[in-house]
Amino acid sequence: MKVAIVTVSDSCVAGTRIDQSGPQLQNLVTSSTKFQIENAVEISLVIDDVDEITKVLRKLKNSGMDVIITTGGTGFAKRDVTPEATLNVINRRCSGLEIAIHTHSLKSTPMAALSRSICGIADETLIINLPGSVKAVKECWEVIEPVLKHAVDLLKDSDDGNIHKSLTNK
Repeated sequence: MKVAIVTVSDSCVAGTRIDQSGPQLQNLVTSSTKFQIENAVEISLVIDDVDEITKVLRKLKNSGMDVIITTGGTGFAKRDVTPEATLNVINRRCSGLEIAIHTHSLKSTPMAALSRSICGIADETLIINLPGSVKAVKECWEVIEPVLKHAVDLLKDSDDGNIHKSLTNK
């Protein structure tokens, strides 16, 4: 699986804050036992700007990434525009994933209701927006990790049906 992580943060790009959620997400992805990473996880840092985020997402999608996970820019602030950029790139929304992430996060904090995270499919690439905090990244990863490989297999038409068979045999 080819995975890219994009941290969206004006302050991280400017060097006034150190990116912590991107490296945390990288650690979670590379240490997962649920799937194999084809190459090293690609990490990008981009300012909170719709055009810049859109450009990075399209570049990563076109480079053959299976999954792009963003962190940051999903809140209510004027500069929080990651969802708008994601909507510029995706063809189909993944509302079930969005609901699962929000529902799980709401168990930890009512502030999760203020996340505007989007999940969607851009051709054969899954794009998932996460909030920009280390805590939120960990919580959201608990939802994403178990389903990520199957989602990518379905997008690549390489699903062997074993997941569905195992579910019906219980």
